[in-house]
Amino acid sequence: MVFLQIFLSLFFFTQPIRGNSNGICNQVNTSFNAGEKVDYIIYYNVIGLYVNAGRADFTVKNSNWNGSDAYTLTCNGKSNMKYDWIFKVRDKYQSVVDAKSLLPYQFTREINEGSFHQKQEALYNQKANTVTTEAGTFKGADCTFDVISAIYAARNINYSNSQVNDKFFLSFFLDKELYPSYFKFLGRSEITTRYGRFKVIKLAPLLVKGSMFEGGEKMTVWVTDDDNHIPVRIETPIIVGSIKVDMVGYQNLRHPLTSLIELVNE
Repeated sequence: MVFLQIFLSLFFFTQPIRGNSNGICNQVNTSFNAGEKVDYIIYYNVIGLYVNAGRADFTVKNSNWNGSDAYTLTCNGKSNMKYDWIFKVRDKYQSVVDAKSLLPYQFTREINEGSFHQKQEALYNQKANTVTTEAGTFKGADCTFDVISAIYAARNINYSNSQVNDKFFLSFFLDKELYPSYFKFLGRSEITTRYGRFKVIKLAPLLVKGSMFEGGEKMTVWVTDDDNHIPVRIETPIIVGSIKVDMVGYQNLRHPLTSLIELVNE
């Protein structure tokens, strides 16, 4: 699994299915605006010490798709330059989505990892429930996201009436497969990250055992308990070691970061 795909799978990791599934469709965007940027550091722990393995950033820009208002959502990932001599990573994932529904029109990813280079594109027809790639046309769900648009759509879920163990579902398409995803609401708490101390909403995606993950509900995602719902920490064990992701910076959030209790002293 490629470097940035591992990071994105920390938000959603599921098993492939055939056919439709109930999903989070036609979300009204209340959580972000064009101009937003959120930065993360990815840490890897194999011998009890977390090592800075790389960085990722998410950005939002105004866009247009065949005359319709849209957003371009971009995620860039790169390895720590200290380790580029071992394995250099420069990956880019991008989704062009409808500004109202947040459903994707186009998804592209550019993978540059060591000597491996690949560019892929997927076109989404939400009316026909299909996704077309260079490998052919595939059946989607009633509404089908990609891995980037799924993250932004999920940020708009209203947790105000949620009960512990409530589940939220959506579907996304990647690599010729339709994936159903759910994550479980675990309640509210506080957490101290590399950036600061936050009031947070605690979530647990269901992991399926595979080449990287042990399976079960062992991953935890903490998102800000405010109207932005940005992830501030993600932790999960993997087959060898564990991974932690911390938010380390942001720009142009739509709402005040009222969940921030105090900054960590630098």
